[in-house]
Amino acid sequence: MRAAQTFFTSESVTEGHPDKLCDQVSDAVLDAILAEDPDGRVACETATTTGLMIVIGEITTSAWVDIPQIARRVVLEAGYTDSAYGLDGHTMGVITSIKEQAHEIASGVDQALEVRSGLATDAFDRIGAGDQGMMIGFACTETPELMPMPIALAHGLTRRLAQARKAGILPYLRPDGKSQVTVEYRRGVPARVDTVVLSAQHDPDVDPDRLREDLLEVVVREVIPGGLLDSNTRILINPSGSFAVGGPMADAGMTGRKIMVDTYGGMARHGGGAFSGKDPTKVDRSGAYAARYVAKNVVAAGLADRFELQISYAIGVARPLAIHIETFGTAHVEEERILELVNRHFDLRPAAIIHELDLLRPIYRQVAAYGHFGRPDLDLPWERVDKAELLRYEAGLAQTRA
Repeated sequence: MRAAQTFFTSESVTEGHPDKLCDQVSDAVLDAILAEDPDGRVACETATTTGLMIVIGEITTSAWVDIPQIARRVVLEAGYTDSAYGLDGHTMGVITSIKEQAHEIASGVDQALEVRSGLATDAFDRIGAGDQGMMIGFACTETPELMPMPIALAHGLTRRLAQARKAGILPYLRPDGKSQVTVEYRRGVPARVDTVVLSAQHDPDVDPDRLREDLLEVVVREVIPGGLLDSNTRILINPSGSFAVGGPMADAGMTGRKIMVDTYGGMARHGGGAFSGKDPTKVDRSGAYAARYVAKNVVAAGLADRFELQISYAIGVARPLAIHIETFGTAHVEEERILELVNRHFDLRPAAIIHELDLLRPIYRQVAAYGHFGRPDLDLPWERVDKAELLRYEAGLAQTRA
């Protein structure tokens, strides 16, 4: 039985947050390589601090890309155009240290265990997983995009914060910023927003009262539906006071440090692997995308109102080791039937995922900020619900097949 009242909190950060800057650089490098060499192998990590960006990793490719120039472009587009911000894309230092993917890893990916042992049944058995790990997919009926409400609202706030800055609506804003939303649930259903926290970097001379009033009207009330706000909702804007010093001047950044921001805001479990800077043979990325694709189709089909999927892999092995599902008591058909349908209609081998979701394309920088899932602003293949009607029909929930 669900608790009568619970509270759940998720956070988001803007594209100017130092960790998100690093995610975007890593994915911009990946995109540049995939644009020229779809079979390139990329594991690119980025770090930043005041006036400096460092790009390291293992990359095997026939392409040549100008990594320092890519890093500068990302930083400038995020809004770091002045050394007073602590990072200026025009003048910052860029250090790179890149080597090729290790031979042992490459051979296991290029020729999966199924091929080496003579057990391959088709071409999708050729590619082995790029590493071991557990990938999680999740979907629920709380929002139109089938995402948990706290993370959906948190992302909405940071996107709006960036829009207000870039469009000159609030010209005193600077690139760094964060949001946090606490939603009150009543018997498992979102009822109201209990707390909003919004922290926005700004010019040193902006009036604090003006800042609070502007962000309340231009950001918070534009994003949070009025029906979710009430007289008891706490709205905390720049609660620490002045936020003139931000970005890499205030806090070092690294790729892969915002995995809950990237996924489900903590509402679902997480296997631990980050996404950015990794080509699709890395199941940290492709497996997590496939898991979301499955989960979203299951929920869109009406098989469950809340669904979580775990897929586990071994390095160099094409076929998943195990698949686990959880419906949290919301299933409308037997869980065994749901698992049977998942196994029948979703091929979760890395090569099959790459083929099904068309992942060897330069599409990754766009999801390196504001979440990889639940993005109605983007046409992402893992967000499509093209198998929902088939699942619904085969589960016996529809009279006719679409």
